[in-house]
Amino acid sequence: MNSRIIISVAATLLTANVYANCEGSKTLFSCLTTKGKQIEVCDAEKTIDYSFGKPNGKADILVKAPRDQASTYQWAGVGRTMSYAVDIPNGTATYSVFWGVDRLTEEHAIEAGVNVLINNELVTTVNCSGKDVISNIEGVNLKPTE
Repeated sequence: MNSRIIISVAATLLTANVYANCEGSKTLFSCLTTKGKQIEVCDAEKTIDYSFGKPNGKADILVKAPRDQASTYQWAGVGRTMSYAVDIPNGTATYSVFWGVDRLTEEHAIEAGVNVLINNELVTTVNCSGKDVISNIEGVNLKPTE
């Protein structure tokens, strides 16, 4: 086997581990931010888990919300932007992980990241870099966001 192919396969496997660390659960969302941190949401059946931090390192933020407390926004099929979100509550904070695409542009640019709300007020948005975004939010079985 060609050594270039082996190196390419190994690099692909290493990259896959960086973006999908939901060991034993389903990856709902994963991306690297513009500042090199990882946002990840995992469906662990009884909980929806949110983590933020350095890839393959200890998370700066780790939340395991009971499934019945998490919620989702699902695109209703109207408008130019298809958008989906999962809201993970943590005390007075909510991490609203989002993915959307303008379906009417030629580029179909993706917007993804997390909106951080405290007492239902937006305090910051952290955007994904736009590369290697994994989004399996569409159709997730959670209650609708109010």
